[in-house]
Amino acid sequence: MKSIIQSAILILIVSGILLFINAELNKGSKSGKGMITVYNWGEYIDPDLIKQFEEETGIKVIYETFDTNEGMMSKIEQGGTSYDISVPSEYMIEMMKEKDLLLPIDYSKIPNIKHIDPYFLNLAFDPNNKYSVPYFWGTVGIAFNPTLLEGQTFENWDDLWNPSLKQRVILVDSARETIGMGLNSLGYSLNSTDLGELREATDKLKALSPNVKAVIGDEVTQLMVNNEAAVSLTWSGQAADMMYENEDIDYVVPEEGSNLWFDNLVIPKTAKNIDGAHAFINFMLDPEVAAQNADYVGYSTPNLSALDLMDPEVVEDKRFYPDEEMRSHLEVYKNLGLELLGVYNELFLEFKMDMKK
Repeated sequence: MKSIIQSAILILIVSGILLFINAELNKGSKSGKGMITVYNWGEYIDPDLIKQFEEETGIKVIYETFDTNEGMMSKIEQGGTSYDISVPSEYMIEMMKEKDLLLPIDYSKIPNIKHIDPYFLNLAFDPNNKYSVPYFWGTVGIAFNPTLLEGQTFENWDDLWNPSLKQRVILVDSARETIGMGLNSLGYSLNSTDLGELREATDKLKALSPNVKAVIGDEVTQLMVNNEAAVSLTWSGQAADMMYENEDIDYVVPEEGSNLWFDNLVIPKTAKNIDGAHAFINFMLDPEVAAQNADYVGYSTPNLSALDLMDPEVVEDKRFYPDEEMRSHLEVYKNLGLELLGVYNELFLEFKMDMKK
């Protein structure tokens, strides 16, 4: 009996200690200390910077990744995990605002906002950046290896339909990018709400099926680097990674136009450590941090001060830092609403199912 009582007392003591530690870790909403949980895209931050942030602030970072904007929002909406930071794209920020899933940014806690290029502030998806802070930006285009293609280039989207590319094209597993490519190839907006245009784009994509080797995600990088694939629809930063590993690879945004995208840092409404979240955002906007992060990730930074610290050959490369004139021919994804987004997803699934026939 005595041993049972002693065991019970020990359990109570240990439980009390664990509860105290948990409370200390999570009371950062006032002190800025404790821990934060960051929810980001895969391979989208230099891991050394997480360690540096922890050392400088004393705030522990729990880091998780997601594959799609829709999956990210769904998990935040469910509320199972209290994320303090997430990194949605522009159209998803609009959707999260509509669903009241975001907290407003307190810019008195983010002095490093002064380093952001004004071009990337006060955009239509978040006027006055009430809920979001620019993180990375880029384009959607075509990565290709001319040495595997007898010198073929890709000035137009229609070049992907060339019969010589049978089983040589990789597409990203994303409805907005792939359906958008089909729309752009027809001269339509990648934000089209016209069901006739969407049907026409889907049917044209079906005609591309013989050329499609696979519809995948991040795996495309290694396939291109290892010369196992010759052409891929991809994001500019992913193309930069390919080009770093394989100098034969090139990247182009077709003349018809494409997507100009923005990923921003936000604070979900369920955040527990709001001060810690602001500290993280301000840290990521430090010019030296932003420059190091851009070098590691490969995407374009909106941080003007960081550009001065980076390799001039990189920041002067219009494939990855298109000037304002070039950007004027690109489109930003709009929030199409859940119903129409469902149509895009259904048509994309129809296209993928048709490939298997």
